[in-house]
Amino acid sequence: MLIGVPKEIKNHEYRIGLTPAGARELIANGHSVILQKDGGKSIGLTDEMYLRAGAEIVETAEEIFRRADMVIKVKEPQPAECAMLRPGQVLYTYLHLAPDPQQTKALVASGATCIAYETVTDRKGGLPLLAPMSEVAGRMSIQAGAHALEKAQGGSGVLLGGVPGVKPAEVLVIGGGVVGINAARMAMGLNAHVTILDRSLDRLKYLDELYGHQLTTIYSTHDAIEERLPDTDLVIGAVLIPGAAAPKLVARSQLKLMRPGSVLVDVAIDQGGCFETSKATTHQEPTYEVDGIVHYCVANMPGGVARTSTFALTNATLPYAVQLANKGARQAMLDDEHLLNGLNVHDGKVTYRAVADDLGYEYTPPRQALG
Repeated sequence: MLIGVPKEIKNHEYRIGLTPAGARELIANGHSVILQKDGGKSIGLTDEMYLRAGAEIVETAEEIFRRADMVIKVKEPQPAECAMLRPGQVLYTYLHLAPDPQQTKALVASGATCIAYETVTDRKGGLPLLAPMSEVAGRMSIQAGAHALEKAQGGSGVLLGGVPGVKPAEVLVIGGGVVGINAARMAMGLNAHVTILDRSLDRLKYLDELYGHQLTTIYSTHDAIEERLPDTDLVIGAVLIPGAAAPKLVARSQLKLMRPGSVLVDVAIDQGGCFETSKATTHQEPTYEVDGIVHYCVANMPGGVARTSTFALTNATLPYAVQLANKGARQAMLDDEHLLNGLNVHDGKVTYRAVADDLGYEYTPPRQALG
């Protein structure tokens, strides 16, 4: 199989879909890899490193999309990239289709086979290809929120960990999954006072046993969130419904309950965001203000630490890429139910129920779509 890796073109996106070590693994399995010139240069992965791994360097994304049997990316394809996809071609990347009807329409029209990292599952019920970026985003959410709290950034001027004689900031983490746990760990490490909300009693029990008095655990309800907003300096939105649009957990009317200069960090923005006032931002202009509350809603947050994120992502995605290349996409997915769960669009059909339901498409079960 010929695998193509284009340079990412989303605003301030420096990650790349495959490391040189990943390219070498695919080549060792008998496949060919083509990579767009300088695709990883900005994070220290030079063309020479890929050439030593056995990859071929090409000048343009157009050549990648024209030649490759499978395209490996990081972020969802932009409109120009969607237009280059063709029937039968495999796209393997993050998609986040539920809040993005235009991208979904373009992928359906392309006839390509589109596998979303974020809906591939594992035997434990986890999302192994989403997890590494969730870890990064969870940890980054605290440093981003701490920076946004600074007065010069529009925040309230609160230091997250306080100092002797001055109380620390109050951090509210909504969602106890991978993002939430990593956010809580970072906030506790900076000596903030942290409360985490979740609807899984098993998860709350686990967190309570793990962190004890360092972490306050609360069962998540609308009342529980509203009761804590007046005393909270930093809110981390860390909820996820796999493949579906995120629920709106903080309404605009509730912003008036918060102190001016408090900060909302919406890590669920890729899935539409979990605050009513959320709208996607970029690393170039990461924050905006609504009713005196600072919002940080960067849609590719892990792209800010692109080198770490690229290695973490390839560690997770590479074994599945090898399966797809060795067996062919159709057979690989038929042989692996968890990889099959990653299929979102195939041959003009929407094959992931949450996406179909949210966007009004007819749902086609993935096995049926693959024939």
